[in-house]
Amino acid sequence: MSTNPHFQKIVIAAHPDIPLAFEEAEKISAFIRSQGLQACHDYLYDENLRSQVAAGDVDLLVALGGDGTMLRAGRLCAPYGVPILGINMGKFGFLMEIKLQDWQTILPKALAGNFWLEQRMLLCAEQWRGSEKLEQWQVLNEIVVSRGEIVRPVHLDTSVDDRFLATYVADGLIAATSTGSTAYALAAGGPILPPELRNILLVPVAPHLSIDRAIILAEGSSVSVTIHTDHQAVISVDGQYPIKLQDGDRVDARASKYNVHFVRIQDPGYFYRNLTPHMYNNPAIKKLS
Repeated sequence: MSTNPHFQKIVIAAHPDIPLAFEEAEKISAFIRSQGLQACHDYLYDENLRSQVAAGDVDLLVALGGDGTMLRAGRLCAPYGVPILGINMGKFGFLMEIKLQDWQTILPKALAGNFWLEQRMLLCAEQWRGSEKLEQWQVLNEIVVSRGEIVRPVHLDTSVDDRFLATYVADGLIAATSTGSTAYALAAGGPILPPELRNILLVPVAPHLSIDRAIILAEGSSVSVTIHTDHQAVISVDGQYPIKLQDGDRVDARASKYNVHFVRIQDPGYFYRNLTPHMYNNPAIKKLS
């Protein structure tokens, strides 16, 4: 359990596209203030909220939404060391800690100091064109280098720690964190990694006459992917809108210097205990069974 008695300055961030999220944020903010603590609420993308986090005026961010909300909150909070507590208003909620109907009974435990902080690795990903770095991202789930709308594979020259690994001829290649191992990488046939691991997971998507197995890189390894194509190719970061790539562009990924901290009230064995229920409560899986 944390040695801190409780958090003092708390912001409640609501996903703007989830019905009733802002209304619930108002209720939670009022409840926290009734406990003698400072609290405010707004939408996750609000500039004032984001400025508060960046200025160090926040001890805890309570995220209202689904797993996508947690990804966005993680990228926002990690550089400033602000822990995140997730309340699920989404469909899946694999990263969330509290069910919406339970926050009134469970949230006070965290405010009283009965919690622990789970540390999760981020990736630092960069897009290079020749010697010019075009973009840099902090990534909680995965980066995906892939074909665009044209249904033809791309060639992906892949190196690990500056040593050539393979040329994938595939729809794409996923470089995922352990957090991302239960997301797109899992759908593409990759293994599930426990959240405390600091390894990069490589998973090809629809490989053709090339390596068709996932590879777990050693902790601390970096990966570099150079794309060769005469048609569309893109990179997507944590499922966001794809960014166009040109032939010869390179994408590098390594462990970030930042970590995401999730507030947990459940015991550390929660991951394995919740794994099967999450998998088989997924409507998509139920539909197939």
